[in-house]
Amino acid sequence: MAGSMAGITAVICTYPLDMVRVRLAFQVKGEHKYMGIIHAFKMIYTKEGGFSGFYRGLMPTVVGMAPYAGFSFFTFGTLKSIGLAQAPNLLGRPSLDNPDVLVLKTHVNLLCGGIAGAIAQTISYPLDVTRRRMQLGAVLPDSEKCLTMVQTLKYVYQQHGIRRGLYRGLSLNYIRCIPSQAVAFTTYELMKQFLHLN
Repeated sequence: MAGSMAGITAVICTYPLDMVRVRLAFQVKGEHKYMGIIHAFKMIYTKEGGFSGFYRGLMPTVVGMAPYAGFSFFTFGTLKSIGLAQAPNLLGRPSLDNPDVLVLKTHVNLLCGGIAGAIAQTISYPLDVTRRRMQLGAVLPDSEKCLTMVQTLKYVYQQHGIRRGLYRGLSLNYIRCIPSQAVAFTTYELMKQFLHLN
């Protein structure tokens, strides 16, 4: 619970930066609506309803955090348990802090973390598409159809379907999320050993 609240607080505090980043990244060469970071902040604030303009798409982000974190930790924990139960000598080694406890070898940790990240990303990806679509709302011609999370999900599904709509760009996202989660879970497991938490 504390981790969830910390994550949500961090997202709320940094979301305006993400909004500006998405808007600047979406600009096409020769068609610059924003001249830089400060100009983007000013334009969003004055043209899109003040502070609320910076938080378009926040709801799918917050809603998507729970399944992403939940499925990634569940999948990693399940893979770890099965691996250590079925092939302890092949996949496991004694923990640094407690030799009586088996932990996954580093390369197995990386593999399990990557798989966990891929599964969690696949499950929560439609909410990520929804967030991005809502963040770009004012810049896109069909912005009036993407005002709420549910409205945006329905619109993307009706216009583009599942594969080319709700999961558009997932393969590119795997390139970022799989290594990121692999390293994150491996670091998490190593830190548990260094802090004597096994």
